[in-house]
Formats: sequence, structure tokens, C-alpha cells
Amino acid sequence: MAMALLDQIRSIFDGDPGVRKVADDPVLSAELLMLFRMILADGSVSESEMVVFRHICKEAFGIPEASIDSVIEYLNDYGYETNGSQAIALFRDLDVERRKLLARHMAEIAKADARLAESEVKLLRRTLDLLDISPVDLVKPES
Repeated sequence: MAMALLDQIRSIFDGDPGVRKVADDPVLSAELLMLFRMILADGSVSESEMVVFRHICKEAFGIPEASIDSVIEYLNDYGYETNGSQAIALFRDLDVERRKLLARHMAEIAKADARLAESEVKLLRRTLDLLDISPVDLVKPES
């Protein structure tokens, strides 16, 4: 209880820890922006896509559940400064497993609403090309 109170007080002075984590990591920021682009690719934001996004934030990146809304707000406020090509460029030099992880996360979001729009397929295909990843890599189990 006392630790939670201390964390809340610290976040008032230091800012939200999830937002700090995202702001301090350009690759993480770029990945979250690409995931948001996938959410928006079909022209609507479904609840199921947001559930998958929140799960990825929490499980894959360790962003606390309480911080996710603030992270989304941060990306909305500052994400306009980075376009998709710039975000992908940050991934080109990363190891192939990290690039596959981005592609898998994007595919998870695309499939979240149980329908795969053509615009989602195009965005995923283009991203795979830019990351030099085969679509087969998305269905193979992680090594």
C-alpha cells in the first residue's frame, strides 16, 4: 500500500513511468506507432484491436496497465513527428527476431477484429517487404 502511494507521488513529479519508457526508447515508440497504424489501417478502431494492443503493451513491452492510456495520449501528441517509413527505418538494423516480432504484433492486431481488410493486408505486406521478412515467418513458431 505504501509503495503504491510512493509510486503515485513519484509519477506526479517524474511523469508516468510507461510514458517515460516509451519516450526514452525510439525503437519502442516506432513499434507502437506502427501498431497504431495497423489499428487505423481499415479506417476504424475496434475494441478487439485495442484489447490486443493493450495486451502487447503489457506483456511484450512491460508497460503497466495504468500507463497505457497515457502512452496512447503521448503517441497521439508526438507520433505525428514520425511517419511510417521513418519508424520502419529504425527496425532495419535490428536483428531478424526483433523484426519478426514487430510483424507478428502487427498481424495480431490485423486479425483481432475477425476480418482482414485489404488495407491491413497491404500495410502488412509493405512492412514485411521493408523489414525483409517473409510472410512464412509469421506463421512459423518463434525460435
